[in-house]
Amino acid sequence: MRCNRPSAITRVRLSALLLPAGAEPGVSALLAARGLRGICDGFIAVLLPVYLLRLGFGQLAVGLISTTTLFGSALATVLVGLVGNRFALRVLLLFAAALMMATGLAFASLSSLWPLLVVAFIGTLNPSSGDVSLFLPLEHARLAESAHGDARTSLFARYSLVGALSAAVGALAASLPDRFAAHLGTSELCAMRIMFVVYALAGLAILLLYLHLPMRESPGQVARAPLGPSRAIVIRLALLFSVDAFAGGLLVNSLLALWLIQRFGLALDTAGLFFFWTGILSAGSQLAAVPLSRKIGLLNTMVFTHIPSSLCLIAAAFSTSLPLSLALLLARSALSQMDVPTRSAYVMSVVTPEERPAAASFTAVPRSLASALAPTLSGALMGLGWLAVPLVACGVLKIAYDLSLLAAFRHVRPEGGPP
Repeated sequence: MRCNRPSAITRVRLSALLLPAGAEPGVSALLAARGLRGICDGFIAVLLPVYLLRLGFGQLAVGLISTTTLFGSALATVLVGLVGNRFALRVLLLFAAALMMATGLAFASLSSLWPLLVVAFIGTLNPSSGDVSLFLPLEHARLAESAHGDARTSLFARYSLVGALSAAVGALAASLPDRFAAHLGTSELCAMRIMFVVYALAGLAILLLYLHLPMRESPGQVARAPLGPSRAIVIRLALLFSVDAFAGGLLVNSLLALWLIQRFGLALDTAGLFFFWTGILSAGSQLAAVPLSRKIGLLNTMVFTHIPSSLCLIAAAFSTSLPLSLALLLARSALSQMDVPTRSAYVMSVVTPEERPAAASFTAVPRSLASALAPTLSGALMGLGWLAVPLVACGVLKIAYDLSLLAAFRHVRPEGGPP
C-alpha cells in the first residue's frame, strides 16, 4: 500500500495543477485528449495545403477540402443534437476517437480528390485554428457537467489553453516531413503521409483516455433534454455565432498558411515556426481571459478583445512587408482567442443544466455550417490572385459580429456574474 501512495499523491497534485478548484478530478482525461488533438490539428493545418499541392491539386482544391471537412463536422454536430441525448457521452466520445483513427489512415493512403472529399466529409480532420469537429459539443457538454460558476469558466479556459498550446507545438511538427525525407531517404510526399499515420495513432491514444473518464450516466438514465426555456436566447446566439464562424472560415489556418506561401514565398519550416508562436500567444490570451472576464464580464471580454485583433488582420492584408505582416498577425493572435473560453462559458451559463448538451450542439451547428461555406470562396479568390480580399472580409465581418453581439446581449446576465 505504501508503494502506491506516492503515485496517488502525484496524480492528485497533477490534477490540481491542471484543473481549477471545484472541478471534477477525472475530467483531466478530457484535457489530455484535447492536447493530443491540438497537436494533430496544429500540424495538419500547416501541412494540408502543401500536401494537396504535392498531390497535384490547386488552391481551389485546398478550399474545397476545407469546406467539405467543415460541412461534415456540421452534420455530425446536428446528429449529436438530435440523438446524442439517447446515448452516454463517453460512448459518443469513443466513437469520435475511432473515427479520428480511420480519418488519418484514409488520408495517408488516398491520392484522388473525390475519395479525399468523402473522407474529409465523414472524418474528423480540422483545417482551422479552432475546434470545429464532432468532439466539440461532446467535450463541452462533459466539461459543463464537471464544474459550476467561476470554476466552469476557469475549466473552459484551461481546456482552450491546452488546445492552443498543443496546436502551437503541433505547428512546429509540420517541419518533420522534411526531416523524415532527409533521414529516411524517402520522398517528401511519403513523409507527409507518415504524419497522417501519426494522426491516426493519436486517435487511438485519445480512445484510451476516454475509457478512463468516470461514468456519470447510462444510456437509459440520461439527464439531458432538448432545448426548452432557453430556446430563444440560444437561437439568437447561434445566428450571431454563424456570422463570426463564416468570417473565420474565410481564413482558417490552412488558408492563412497558403496565403503566406503564395504572397511571400514562406518556407514550410518557417510557416510552422510562425504558427507555433501564434499558438503560444493565443494560449496566453486565453489565460488572461479568465481574470479579465471576472472584472468586465464574459460578454465584454469577448467583444472588446476581438475588435482590435480584427483591425490587425485588416492591416496585415495591406502590408507589403513580410516582417510587418507577421508582426500584425502575431498581434492578432495575442487577442483573437480571448473569446473562446468566455464564449463557451457564456453559452453554458445562460441555459438550464439539462439543456447544455443541446445548446452546445445547437450553437456549434450554425458555426460549422457557416464556416464551411467560406474556405472554398477564399480558395477561389486566392486562385484569381485576389489574395488580400479574404483577410479584409474576415476582419470586417468579425467587427460587425462583435458590435451586434454587444447590442443584443449587453443586458443578459449569465449565471453567477455580470454580463
